[in-house]
Amino acid sequence: MNTLLIDTSNQPMSIALMKDEEVLAAKTTNNKTNHSVQLMPGIQELFTQCDLTKENIDAIIVAQGPGSYTGVRIGVTVAKTLAYALNVRLFGVSSLEALAATTHQTNQLIVPLFDARRDAVYAGVYQHQHGQLKTIINDGYITIDELLTQLHSLKEPYIFIGQDAKKLSARLDGPIEENLPDAAVMLDLIKQPANIYTFTPNYLKLSEAERNWLNQQQNN
Repeated sequence: MNTLLIDTSNQPMSIALMKDEEVLAAKTTNNKTNHSVQLMPGIQELFTQCDLTKENIDAIIVAQGPGSYTGVRIGVTVAKTLAYALNVRLFGVSSLEALAATTHQTNQLIVPLFDARRDAVYAGVYQHQHGQLKTIINDGYITIDELLTQLHSLKEPYIFIGQDAKKLSARLDGPIEENLPDAAVMLDLIKQPANIYTFTPNYLKLSEAERNWLNQQQNN
């Protein structure tokens, strides 16, 4: 099975082409170029490296959120469009779970997080158990203080994962792995194929523009 994997949840972009469990080609960048500019050329670059075409793809896996509104939306839109055009299966994976899967820590709770601003984060808590990544606390939008309170209540050692964890290190109280996303790890995280027509980003929280629009509707 040939699989295209896409993660544009935040500033880094990670894409990969895999044949079964083998990575044929992969690319991860961490620059401020908008994903709308670099994603499709990056995907075409992978196809060229592997001497494949889009028509050779059997499935597409995409990081579904949370993360940057723009980044998540672009990744999901491209994945849906390609899956529909090529008539292939589409799978969505939590962006936080995908980040958690980049660490090989087996004796600690894994806490991937993204900065949500205003002293809040998108975060989940995971743990490797019997060779699989298990969810301990579901992904959510949460204040940093509340996240720490929940972690302390678990009474187990933990490690924070991601570039935003490094950025927020002064507010955190544990070790940090400053990992970039790795699209290839998402292959082991997929469950059921998504319905292409109803598949949407999982933002976990409305953007400020969306909140303002809803407030306007309610006040009219």
